[in-house]
Parts: sequence; structure tokens; C-alpha cells
Amino acid sequence: MKPDKALIKELADSELFREYEQAYSTSTGMPVAFRSLETDEVLFQGNEMENSYCALMAARNHTCASCLQTQDALRRKASGKTATVQCAQGLFEAAVPVHLGEKVFGFLLTGQILTERPGDAQVEIAVAKAIEQGVQQSREELRTAYLKTLVINREKFESMLKLLESFAELLAVKSNELVIARANKEHPLVTKAKKMVVDRYAEDISLGDAAKAVNVSPFYLCKLFRRSGGMTFTEFVARTRVEKAKTLLLNPNHRVSEVVYEVGFQSLTHFNRVFKKLTGKSPTGYRRSKLA
Repeated sequence: MKPDKALIKELADSELFREYEQAYSTSTGMPVAFRSLETDEVLFQGNEMENSYCALMAARNHTCASCLQTQDALRRKASGKTATVQCAQGLFEAAVPVHLGEKVFGFLLTGQILTERPGDAQVEIAVAKAIEQGVQQSREELRTAYLKTLVINREKFESMLKLLESFAELLAVKSNELVIARANKEHPLVTKAKKMVVDRYAEDISLGDAAKAVNVSPFYLCKLFRRSGGMTFTEFVARTRVEKAKTLLLNPNHRVSEVVYEVGFQSLTHFNRVFKKLTGKSPTGYRRSKLA
């Protein structure tokens, strides 16, 4: 399993996500799923909140292909921000990107709704498309299923997506915590080197310093770091310093220029670049979002 998929599975199986999923679905009537950038799963299949018409469409392989095409278009459109698409049957789906630093590694997906009550012509088009694609149910069954579709006006739908955007930020924080926690399941020499970093993060620490402290070559320690969690020594030092900086930035009396040197960075420019890469926000933007 790819690292991103493994991380998403761990988050999707977490109590945090399950509780939010239940609260979101109960309050909005819509399903929600957390998926990786690349997936061959049909959304919400088997979910108790799945749209009845979509469930019939997804029951056959070639109609699944149509659903997957819609999902693929949605993910491409949502590569940087929240996006919505309308499928061939007139239903709307939405995706909210979840970041790990500046990188999008997954999406919160919801929808399978209409934004206005369908007229007879729209219903007949949807029924005809389903029959054309091989769905076995009768026209009346398909019509009934389509008319059960939740109708939410655009303004309300966009407000609900704001809820998902807030949750996406929380998942981003949790994902960073998991990345660090995973990195802690490692070779004892890596554990020892990381403890040195945590204890001396404000100092000018190099891979050579850490290797000397644990009595191995820099090359060997570098290899152990990569094997342990896919993170280099330099990346671990940067993440440790940024986590310390995030705590200091919550104090409005601490100037950003002071925080830079307190956590071990040697220049404001380098600090700003690394902080944004790992959190998705500038130090000032992060402080503003937390103190607002």
C-alpha cells in the first residue's frame, strides 16, 4: 500500500473521522468519504446514506465506469481548492482537498444531491440513461429512486462544504501528527538520534553530529532514517523545529523574527519557506488563523 493510501486508511478508520462522519451525515443528510488521489472505488458504495439511484447505477460494471469518470474529473478540478461537478444524470458531487503541508494527499467527498427539484423531463433523461447503460430495474423503480434524491439549494450546499473545509484542516493537523508518530517506530539508533534532535533542536545540528552521537557513519544513519519512516534526517529536524515554532506563534508577544532563531533556523527566508511547505500556511497566516 502506498504511504498516502495507508495514511488515509488510518485516518478514515480513526474515531475522529467516524464521529465526524456520523455528525455530518446526520445533520446534512449526505454521505461523506475520505479517499486518496487515485482510487478505483465507487464512492459511497454500501454507505447507508448512499443515494438510491446512484446505488442502482453503480451495481453494474459499466455504469461504475461512468461514476468513476465523474470522480476522476472531480479530483482533477479539486486539486487546489474545493470543487463541485455535475454528473451525466444531473446530480452534484463535491471534493474538499486535504493537505499534508503544501501537498494534497486526499479528498473529503460528499454530494449525490440535486440543487433544485427535477422536472419530469430531467427525471426521464436520468431513467433513460440508466436503462441505456444496462440497469435492470423497471422504469418506475428507477424513477422512484431518482425522485428520492436529496434536494439542497446551492447556497446551503456551499455552506455545508464550509463544514468539510474546517474538518479538512483538522485532518491535516492529525495527518502531520501521524507522520511524526510513524517515524517514531524505528531502529533504536534512529530513536536515539531523534531524541538528540528534540533535545537540541535550537542548535545547529547536522547529520554528521547525529551520526557521531550514535557511533555510526552519516551514510548508515541516513539509510536508517529512510527505512524507518521514509523521512530524511533533515526533514525530521525541520518538522521538529516547525512544531516548536507553531507553539511559540500562539503567543502574540513573540515576534516571528524571534521565533525563527529560537527554534534553530538561521534565516527568516528559510524559516518561512519550510514552515509553509510543512503547514500550507505562512507563519503569520498560521498565527492569524489560530488567534482569530
